Amino acid sequence: MPPFADVRVDELAAALEEGMAAQLAEIEAIAAQPEPATFENTIVAMERAGQPLARAWTLFSVWGSTMSSVELRKIEEDLAPKLSMFRDRIIQNSRLFARVQAVYDLADAGWTAEQRRLVLVVYQQFTRQGASLSDEKKAILSGYNQALASLYTRFAQNQLGDEEHDALIIERADELAGLPREQIDAARAEADRRGLDSKWVISNTRSSMEPFLTSSSHRGLRQRAFEIWTRRGDNGNERDNNAIVGEILTLRAQKAALLGFKTFAHWQLADSMAKDPEIALGLMWSVWKPALAQFQLDVAETQALIDAEGGGFALAPWDYRYYAEKLRKAKYDLDFEQLKPYMQLDRLRQAMFWAAGSLYGLRFVEVFDLPRYHPDTSVFEVLASDGGHIGYWYFDPFARPGKQSGAWMSAYREQHRLDGDVTTIVSNNANFIKAQPGESVTISWDDARTLFHEFGHALHGLLSKVTYPTLSGTNTTRDFVELPSQFYENYLQTPEVLAFLVDDRGEKIPADLLARMQRAQRFNQGFATAETQASAIVDMRLHLASGPIDPRAFEKTIAAELGMPAEMVMRHRIPAFGHVFSGDGYAAGYYSYIWAEVLDFDAYEAFVEAGSPYDPATAQRFCERILSVGNTVDPGEAFRQFRGRDPDAGALLRAKGFA
Repeated sequence: MPPFADVRVDELAAALEEGMAAQLAEIEAIAAQPEPATFENTIVAMERAGQPLARAWTLFSVWGSTMSSVELRKIEEDLAPKLSMFRDRIIQNSRLFARVQAVYDLADAGWTAEQRRLVLVVYQQFTRQGASLSDEKKAILSGYNQALASLYTRFAQNQLGDEEHDALIIERADELAGLPREQIDAARAEADRRGLDSKWVISNTRSSMEPFLTSSSHRGLRQRAFEIWTRRGDNGNERDNNAIVGEILTLRAQKAALLGFKTFAHWQLADSMAKDPEIALGLMWSVWKPALAQFQLDVAETQALIDAEGGGFALAPWDYRYYAEKLRKAKYDLDFEQLKPYMQLDRLRQAMFWAAGSLYGLRFVEVFDLPRYHPDTSVFEVLASDGGHIGYWYFDPFARPGKQSGAWMSAYREQHRLDGDVTTIVSNNANFIKAQPGESVTISWDDARTLFHEFGHALHGLLSKVTYPTLSGTNTTRDFVELPSQFYENYLQTPEVLAFLVDDRGEKIPADLLARMQRAQRFNQGFATAETQASAIVDMRLHLASGPIDPRAFEKTIAAELGMPAEMVMRHRIPAFGHVFSGDGYAAGYYSYIWAEVLDFDAYEAFVEAGSPYDPATAQRFCERILSVGNTVDPGEAFRQFRGRDPDAGALLRAKGFA
């Protein structure tokens, strides 16, 4: 287990540098072997290399994402270019690549399918990162990579800085109108933490801002809150990210050109299911148009509601969530605040476990004697139906200073069978608001869906059954990795899961409330889908563009091309688009969420066709063909093996109620 109790922040840099030195020595030994290159002495030897660094990196990333500090951020800044240079020294080791090339050219008929896949993946990792370039071009590429690593760190730290520094401060009790008690209590607790007596503070995080925008009846405060949230990284101060974005985009374009690609988007998607940016854009447009049409219908109804109340103003982006809830109540007699008492975090976690047990035979048993990095975390041993050990699951649900916003899954250790049966350790992290002492933590329906989403990623890691770490768990293409997570969201609304949810009196959700939820299932899908697709299209267009880019101007230009409604701002504005600019992961890849939704709804329809979301035969097939294979099978082929055909977007359009 990670030795969390022994971590000292001032030792992390030395640990990482020692780990890098050790791995480089291992790599040099592999490259310098006099024997001809073989699968075992080259590819498998590389798989075994770097374990000390992997362990140190786990600790460093846990502290950086969940307990950041001024001291740690300085370490991150110093280490970013060194880590980039370290990766380049491996990729650009010409003797090592010669051995990788030799193994790739062998194409040994005696290899297993997984071994052939590993050789292909490793070879492509090297060639995509410039291993075959001349020494002169390698040096240029390494300079690009180091500069990008530093810029990614600065971008992420600026975004976190705005989230920590800026907040909505409420001075008077009458300005709390419309807020439920748990939001008021959380706002007072945040004010107390900041030393602001007799005030209330809405933190600059999605988990605080979105509920406030949904509940507050004070229009002026909604506008202030919305502007604080949407201007992260865009305040013209020392934390402004616009210039950094421009530099990142320029360097990415130069890097792609050096590697022989038309644009960074073409380079990024070469290793994806979509393969071509135009294919991804085509999917995004095909979803954007019906989503926009539905949103415009919803806006008209919402404006009519404002007018009927004598509001006397045009619907603005900071109004939409508040009045959408009013419209939901008017059309379906459904107030999600009625649902909130039943959305207890502990009960949702139990339901999540139950569904995983019903589908895949897993059991989750809390353990108390394993190391934890923060008192908020809990640890569960994951067992198979026969009692065999599967792995461990860490859960860190609550917001706190120094923790990055949003929700995510991490793997502290990858499953593999390279040297015995090594099981995985995964974690889920969120930013829910703590309840008052003695009270149950309740979360919104949207937050519950996010909880299930991230747990789907965890299951992907836990159910991995592969031999080699490089191919393990979630180490697959970006536009496939979101399939298991988005697929698992479907289980939140199954009757079996909803039956777990009770209020403090132990009473289940009333049948009439469930019926109203069912009728309102497709409500507001236009907004939710269009808001996300706007960000996805902007991301792709940014990485298809040529020449210097001014993010503010570019955002306005694309919004005009999209016909972006005045009542909506895209889900992630460019200066706070951490998915895309705090690393390469989702750059030109944010489309993967809608791509995975196509796969997700199509896969879930297989269960519906079988007669139950928990159909045992379909669940076994999904586990064997999708969840357990990691990247040992081409993702497109893995889906075809499960579904018997290529994915069909019709399931997504039907699920969202789009024409």
